[in-house]
Amino acid sequence: MDLKIKGKRALVTGASGGIGKETARMLAAEGVALTLSDLDAAKTEAVAKEFGGTAIPADLSTPEGCEAFLKQAGDGFDIWVHATGVTGAKGDPLQMSEEDWHDALNIDFLSAVRLARRLCPPMTQRGWGRVVFVTSENVAQPYPDETVYNASKSALLSFAKSVAMQHSKSGMLVNCVAPAFIETPMTDGMMEKRAEEKGCSFDEAVESFLDEQRPYLVLKRRGKPEEVAAVIAMLCSDHASFVTGAAWRVDGGAVGSINV
Repeated sequence: MDLKIKGKRALVTGASGGIGKETARMLAAEGVALTLSDLDAAKTEAVAKEFGGTAIPADLSTPEGCEAFLKQAGDGFDIWVHATGVTGAKGDPLQMSEEDWHDALNIDFLSAVRLARRLCPPMTQRGWGRVVFVTSENVAQPYPDETVYNASKSALLSFAKSVAMQHSKSGMLVNCVAPAFIETPMTDGMMEKRAEEKGCSFDEAVESFLDEQRPYLVLKRRGKPEEVAAVIAMLCSDHASFVTGAAWRVDGGAVGSINV
């Protein structure tokens, strides 16, 4: 399908991770000019080399890091996909430290806010733009041991909805995609730790996690990054011209509630 975005300029932050990388792949296939950013310089440059984009490694967890990035990247993008994120500290919600909260909020939430203040106004002025924030199943179905992640991604969803309500009439459409248990370095690390703790194989750790922690994930497997990226790419396209302020779940059924 022709997404009708050939020649558009796109920024993908969090581009070296599974979802970000696959999104870059799909946008490149549509003839989009890519600027890619992530913390790991070598991985970011490898993705840019593979898809013909420009790599700008950056630490987006601080105001200074965001400002330094914007000085290099500029703000002339038609499409922005924000896939930057970490799960953060885990444990009892009442035992999370100030540092735990600051780390998650700075990376998962405030990085988006800081960039949006600069990247979104030019889109509204030009009368066309697509912004997609990657949130999580946790915004609809929080887990008690992931409270800093729950809160930061929920804040991002609320921010996205507010921006969409205020600015979509200009032609800049803002949406979220909420994945669940995708084959990414983030969940790889989670399952490797689980396997070590339980003294089992990686595959057994995945299977037991699904049985014990994700009972509604009816497909009984981890999702693939390209399955999330396909939804992101569609939301970046001209075919999604009547979609804004929405939160699209790509979760294999992991969220037990009705999506309203």
